[in-house]
Amino acid sequence: MHKSWESLLSEAYIKLDKTYRDFLEEDRGYFPSQTEYFNVFKTLPRHKVKYILFGQDPYPRKESANGYAFIDAKVESIFSDKGLSKEVNRATSLRNFIKMALLARGDLSQEDLSQDAISKIDKEKLITSIDELRINFEKNGVLLLNTALIFTDKKSSAKHVRSWRPFIQSLLASLEEERPELILFGTHAKELKKRLSLENFKTIELEHPYNHTFISNEKALNLFGSMNLLEK
Repeated sequence: MHKSWESLLSEAYIKLDKTYRDFLEEDRGYFPSQTEYFNVFKTLPRHKVKYILFGQDPYPRKESANGYAFIDAKVESIFSDKGLSKEVNRATSLRNFIKMALLARGDLSQEDLSQDAISKIDKEKLITSIDELRINFEKNGVLLLNTALIFTDKKSSAKHVRSWRPFIQSLLASLEEERPELILFGTHAKELKKRLSLENFKTIELEHPYNHTFISNEKALNLFGSMNLLEK
């Protein structure tokens, strides 16, 4: 992890239940692995954080989960000659997010969000890879953090979210002076507002991008449009 996070994360990690820490330290049966689930704290220094984007939990595929909320490591190219790449089209949340970002740029209209319309966009100045999207998030100070940092199976997701809450609470308490804005995606992330003390933080609540309505959500368009996330 980046040295700016070391003491804060050590304090937050100790807040986890000991039995759960033992489970994590066995490093078996979950992903991202023990060496990867803190990846988000390796590439964005603490003093550059302006937002924390809270997703739900890691992608339920080992090849996709990489320690960053919303960044699907299985995706290589974002675009193809026909519009969005096959990988993006299969990832509903990412597909809707890219369409929202293109709409915010003015590259698409709400009347036509089709593959054909996307294929006609001049992409010379646009990013092409999922890692470039991660980098652009971080250039805007967005920490891509899930409410649970690991995944085992769907039936255990709620348990992992609950188990990580003491860690998240400690993390946020340590960031109260900086007061980054909290971007809350979906029900698990919004649950933070009910379970944790967030009165010292501004929150931006959005439906999960899995929902088609996310594409035209004015709050999403204004927030992410100003970040120019698709520009090289």
